[in-house]
Amino acid sequence: MDARLTSPVKTLPLMNWRDLIGVTKPRVVSLIVFTALVGMLLAVPGWPPFGLLCAATVGIGCAAASAAAFNHLLDRSIDAQMLRTRYRPLPQGHLLPWQVLSWAWLLATVALIVLVFAVNGLTTVLTFASLIGYGLVYTRFLKKITPQNIVIGGAAGAAPPVLGWAAMTDHISAVSLSLFMIIFAWTPPHFWSLAIGRRSDYERAGIPMLPVTHGERFTILQIVLYTILLIAISYLPGLLGDGGWIYLAGVTALNGGFLAGLVRLARASQPVPPALALFRYSIWYLSLLFALLLAGHYLAPPWGSA
Repeated sequence: MDARLTSPVKTLPLMNWRDLIGVTKPRVVSLIVFTALVGMLLAVPGWPPFGLLCAATVGIGCAAASAAAFNHLLDRSIDAQMLRTRYRPLPQGHLLPWQVLSWAWLLATVALIVLVFAVNGLTTVLTFASLIGYGLVYTRFLKKITPQNIVIGGAAGAAPPVLGWAAMTDHISAVSLSLFMIIFAWTPPHFWSLAIGRRSDYERAGIPMLPVTHGERFTILQIVLYTILLIAISYLPGLLGDGGWIYLAGVTALNGGFLAGLVRLARASQPVPPALALFRYSIWYLSLLFALLLAGHYLAPPWGSA
């Protein structure tokens, strides 16, 4: 019998739409798009032009999805070693690297076309600076060389509200920068809480996350310090005239919840459960904070108005 008839034939994995969506980190991208959308709505006194709103949302969303796909591509060997990420499409062989690369470039191209022709140049430049910052600088370099990777790389993840504001106004304001500062200060407590809970994963993969290089107690101290900074910064939008009493009351309650979780983490003899609880709370914290800003913007008068 001809050996060609009995030898196994290598076949390429078929691209499944679920896998393609999976490499874009849809949960992360949805939070990015939401914070960008809040930035768009806060930038104008009423409702922004619907066409511009849609174009900016699509452009920013596709850029964020592209950055996530590049992240999956560059991190595929690390992901295969970590329990939290080993079931992603690339480590499982559901997609090949060139397929993810093509998908990432397609999303980036769509984002570029939409932002250039339907939004404005400032938003395009800032969006692609964020894409490169996260998809290449953070993933390829910072993540592997310094335990401050999250702090330095956090600027890319904090950009969406500024992008949304710039999309509507073609400039950057103090309010949009205050939203940037909130996410920037939120990022270390958020990720370091996860890193405490998944320390063995990062250790196995050789990633110098802070709990691996400096231990859990030092990491908890840093979480405390950044949370204090976050709480102070969280009141800036109200002081700058947006959010009204709705935001003030709501963010105070959210900050109280964050502090309660922080106390449980600091007092715990086994920090993993309270660290993961704080990580989960931090996601709700940021989502609700931006929702409160939106509610205050439309339902409560600015400070000092009748």
